[in-house]
Amino acid sequence: MQITLTVNGVERTAEAEPRTLLVYFLREQLGLTGTNIGCDTSSCGACTVHVDGESVKSCTMLAAQADGLSVTTIEGLADGDELHPMQKSFQENHGLQCGYCTPGMVMAAVSLLDENPSPTEQEVRLGLEGNLCRCTGYHNIVKAVLAAAEAGS
Repeated sequence: MQITLTVNGVERTAEAEPRTLLVYFLREQLGLTGTNIGCDTSSCGACTVHVDGESVKSCTMLAAQADGLSVTTIEGLADGDELHPMQKSFQENHGLQCGYCTPGMVMAAVSLLDENPSPTEQEVRLGLEGNLCRCTGYHNIVKAVLAAAEAGS
């Protein structure tokens, strides 16, 4: 079937089987490999993207369900060479180690601040509980989100 999405502000059309998950459609059909596949069970959040402005684990959504919708991936956050404030904050606050979870974590954090621009540390921890990191222990991730909130991201 043919699927048309607006991805990172650009309308894109590609063929996919009806059972294709959005994460595979983005990576394999559209070549946007910043969205990672971590578990295929919605446990880790490495595949988090925004669909019509809402944070979604793209391994839980069929590409066909996103037909006609707007999707933002990690590649769409930056403005050219200018990183998104959350990306900058992760960089400045060492909110990553291996980096595998980082795209999904950043996308979830942006969504969190859209909903709650001034969260407490506890609210950040609760807001990101659906995204797992096996390297950092979360301290610098939380620090990065709080710094971005303080900077007005």
